[in-house]
Amino acid sequence: MDLHSLRDLYRHMEWADATVWPAVLASEPARTDEKLRGLLTHLHLVQHAFLRQWRGEPREASYPAFTALSPLKAWAREYHAAVPGFLGTLTDARLAEPMPVAWADMVEQALGRKPGTTTFGETVMQVALHSQYHRGQVNMRLRELGGTPPLVDYIAWLWFGRPAAEWE
Repeated sequence: MDLHSLRDLYRHMEWADATVWPAVLASEPARTDEKLRGLLTHLHLVQHAFLRQWRGEPREASYPAFTALSPLKAWAREYHAAVPGFLGTLTDARLAEPMPVAWADMVEQALGRKPGTTTFGETVMQVALHSQYHRGQVNMRLRELGGTPPLVDYIAWLWFGRPAAEWE
């Protein structure tokens, strides 16, 4: 994965995240659904956790707990405001460096074996793919609750002319 493509993928990720939030907030059942809030919390927590690791920040620092969606949305927006500057510092050489994740012990417990070595670039790719996976779950849950999930596929973003994220 080259740097240009990664930056494009992250522009899509921000647009998709920003596009999902109004659909969630427009639905009364979605605004009060614990499962949906849990999915959104996990999606954005993982984004923040990897950004902390990439920056070399301590793993022990706590993350906020969210009982309402508005602060969670603001936290998501903070991540997306910080990430472009960070991506701008990356080089192809940095992407190729090994990057064991700080939570490898949790992965080992879940898998029953030590995780293999990943590169910095692979972890950057993982965040975009992980976000896409959980955004799909959010959209499915939104539909189950009677809401209308937005079209946020990468190809749709391309068809729409690569629009910037619109955070309300």
